[in-house]
Amino acid sequence: MITGANTGIGFETAKLLAEHGATVILACRNAGKAAEAAARITASVPDSTVHTLQLDLASLPSVRSAAEQLRAGHPRVDLLINNAGGVRPRYAVTEDGFESTFATNHLGPFAFTGLVLDRLLAVPGSRVVTVSSIGHRRGAVDFDDLNFTRGYRYTHAYFQAKLANLMFTYELQRRLAAAGAPTVAVAAHPGNARTEFGREMPLPVRVLMRPQFRMLTWWLMQSPQVAALAAVRAAVDPDVRGGDYYGPPGRAQFTGHPARVQSSAASYDIAAQRRLWQESERLTGVTYPVGAARVVPS
Repeated sequence: MITGANTGIGFETAKLLAEHGATVILACRNAGKAAEAAARITASVPDSTVHTLQLDLASLPSVRSAAEQLRAGHPRVDLLINNAGGVRPRYAVTEDGFESTFATNHLGPFAFTGLVLDRLLAVPGSRVVTVSSIGHRRGAVDFDDLNFTRGYRYTHAYFQAKLANLMFTYELQRRLAAAGAPTVAVAAHPGNARTEFGREMPLPVRVLMRPQFRMLTWWLMQSPQVAALAAVRAAVDPDVRGGDYYGPPGRAQFTGHPARVQSSAASYDIAAQRRLWQESERLTGVTYPVGAARVVPS
């Protein structure tokens, strides 16, 4: 199952997996766009099996409804790719009272993963892949104001959320390992890609993403097909280890075929990971079927 799979990196990830025989579920906010994306995949891969699921990660009622539908229709899930994300240029609050960027990128995926995790725990070799961003390196989690009530800058909100993706992955992996679960948690980042995500960026960035500038920006941005390979490798590499992080190894990790890479020092802060986990459980009301791991002092 792949969230945000109707366009860009999510679509290319779904298409590539379908081409190699996977039964794919496209979980998208817009049901019509999900159906169109499914039709594009089946037209390109006639023997593929593609389902759709309406899921708005900015809405906890939608998250719970989608989880119930997935559980009802699929007793086992081999792979969950938390790909969907976004950023609001202006401050916005969800129906649940959360800042929209944080809700869409972290709280929604956290809640959905927890609600369907038992479907993965039943499958040896199953994986939870969460897509972060190189922007996480500029992120900091403000536990005193996770929802930016004291002032909003969209870049800070996005970088905080992408850092949260990695902290979530590492804490989830520690819990899975402590429980002896057959599931692993892995992270990936696509580098810089020419996708519709850029439509919400400032004008100079949108201009640079136009096709006529590719001869100038080839080192800075890559196609969504190549950008999708990081999540795909995290999903299928037989040598993957829980807690691995895949992304382009090129200059500043902007472009290139995926390799194991390192995330920021802040992302490995165990105390912060646990605090974020506890706050996420409190805010979403979702608890996981795997408990906290004991950390042995070094």
